[in-house]
Amino acid sequence: MKKTVAAFLLFLSLVGGVSAQALSELSTLDAVTGSNKNLGTLVSGKGIVLVFHSLNCPFTKMYENRLKALKSTFQNQGITFALVNPEVGTAAADQATLRNYIDQSGLNMSYLIDAEQVWAKKFGITKIPEVIVLVKGQNGLEIRYRGAIDNNAQAETAVSEKHLERAINQILRGEVTTPEQVRAVGCNLRTY
Repeated sequence: MKKTVAAFLLFLSLVGGVSAQALSELSTLDAVTGSNKNLGTLVSGKGIVLVFHSLNCPFTKMYENRLKALKSTFQNQGITFALVNPEVGTAAADQATLRNYIDQSGLNMSYLIDAEQVWAKKFGITKIPEVIVLVKGQNGLEIRYRGAIDNNAQAETAVSEKHLERAINQILRGEVTTPEQVRAVGCNLRTY
């Protein structure tokens, strides 16, 4: 019986390691720089916040200032931010549109193009905006938080639960994120 349990635990650790390894190998085009970015190398500090984003979703506009504030607060503490758009292609015109958005919005972060929705499928994204917070773990990248930025997209002044901010602070303190997931609210991800 002990051998069976040990074998099962070994199997689970190997499967988890493969999944974590697969996350770090994800790569895609950054519309801002025009170069391919690898997720494993984007996580250079204490973690990365991936914000699944679309220019066609009004909820993303509502969160613009909050994302700028979060980035400003946490970028010097080792947290990187990147937008991921699963609703555009890699054509030069699409890249230019996203690059212009970054310039005009003042978000000043990578804008990754998930043209074939590989990243969205890998992370199980269903809403725009939805965030994934990744950190480096013993076996590769680990998801530490996923879901909503806060509990009120429409009225920033009425926010009473800052889910993403709390998760980042818990990560920086070396704590377990609680909750690990909060249902995101926004536009439905258009799948192709």
